[in-house]
Amino acid sequence: MTGVSDLFDLSDRVAVLTGVGSGIGKATALTLARAGATIVGGDIDEANAQMTADEIVSNGGNALVQRTDVTKRAEVDALVDRAAADFGHVDIMGNIAGIPHNKLVAECTDEEFERILAINLKSVFYGCQAAIRHMIPAGTGNIVNISSGAIDTPAPTLACYAMTKSAVAMLTKTLATEVGPHGIRVNAIAPGMILTNFSRHNFTDADGNVVPERFEAYNKRSSAMAPLRRVGDPQDVAHAFLYLVSDAASFVTGEIQRPNGGVAMPW
Repeated sequence: MTGVSDLFDLSDRVAVLTGVGSGIGKATALTLARAGATIVGGDIDEANAQMTADEIVSNGGNALVQRTDVTKRAEVDALVDRAAADFGHVDIMGNIAGIPHNKLVAECTDEEFERILAINLKSVFYGCQAAIRHMIPAGTGNIVNISSGAIDTPAPTLACYAMTKSAVAMLTKTLATEVGPHGIRVNAIAPGMILTNFSRHNFTDADGNVVPERFEAYNKRSSAMAPLRRVGDPQDVAHAFLYLVSDAASFVTGEIQRPNGGVAMPW
């Protein structure tokens, strides 16, 4: 009988992750590395991505990173292809990189709309395509896309952001039906309020400095929305990611996991 710890053992698996320089991407990279995975990370912020890799290596893990602009298909392809070339296979693909956007529909410019589409949606599509090119011949693989709790509850100023994340959820479900016969599982995570650089604009000044009073108010307001009465941490999402790519979730595909403290509870 397989032991519980064995179900979460990712030794000999190669995980390609975008957005590893900070927030959820960094927490996920560190968590999967602790479970034994080799991490191939991409981020447009190469310096911070390298810091993540250095932390993994200093703790006995295996990781490499390269600068990746996820809005460019060729760069996403190059990241995934490098993982396959250097390590022989691609077992896990995490499309994590993304940006926030807060603006009323009437005020959103074409440039802003195109940018959020490119980073939050097109990059996920590129990552999925690049991954399955390697996974289909292997007859196995796991893809996890980051969606958002914004897909469940409409809110002013979040239209463009929620549109992209809703599309990611449907891409996930549809791709799961297409590649399931090849032994590939595809799932998504729709986090709730998570304290990352994503949410800093809610409690920082014009220079990007944290304003204690704003932070306390934001934390109190966000915590009150959740039955668990707290805001999430990137590690909460990383643990959901670990479950989805582990053997413990071997019969789970096409699902939207919601680490959100209970803010939304859709059927």
